Amino acid sequence: MLHDPPSENRTLGADLRALRRARGLTLADLAARLGRSVGWLSQVERDISAPGIADLRAIAGALDVSISSLFRATARPDEAGYIVRAGARRPIGSREAGLVEELLSPDLTDAFEVVHSTFEPGARLPAPVARPTQEVGYVLEGRLTLWIDGARFALNPGDSFRIRGETFAWENPHDTPARVIWVIAPPVY
Repeated sequence: MLHDPPSENRTLGADLRALRRARGLTLADLAARLGRSVGWLSQVERDISAPGIADLRAIAGALDVSISSLFRATARPDEAGYIVRAGARRPIGSREAGLVEELLSPDLTDAFEVVHSTFEPGARLPAPVARPTQEVGYVLEGRLTLWIDGARFALNPGDSFRIRGETFAWENPHDTPARVIWVIAPPVY
């Protein structure tokens, strides 16, 4: 049985609104950062106005996401909002060398996002970070070193972890890639 796409807007505007809200920004805050009017930004979020590439670069910078994460993957009409095919994942993430992240969720409009991360051999986060999120990860393959609030953890396939706003860092000092599935709430990419 085929399903109709979900009734909510699963669009660039909806994703931008979700990212802005996840960062605790008002329309006025983000518009000020962009040097644009609140009305223009509101129209972009409601998909009434389409931002140009320069605007998308500015928005990505203001929201601290990669510009590629703002481009939507193409889904079949009967799968939109439900299914993300392996070859149609949106690249997202911190853009750190050695880390490749893909959005497994259909979009960013839910209360959480699911991310597939591949940590290449030798990859490491240059400085610890803290995010106002709750995150759970599951190591699919490879090994990863994770620091949470200064405590060091060696993770192996099948291990899982939780981060609740604490400072964290990661490193793959091994000679094989590590693949991890993350569930992050609220969405940050």
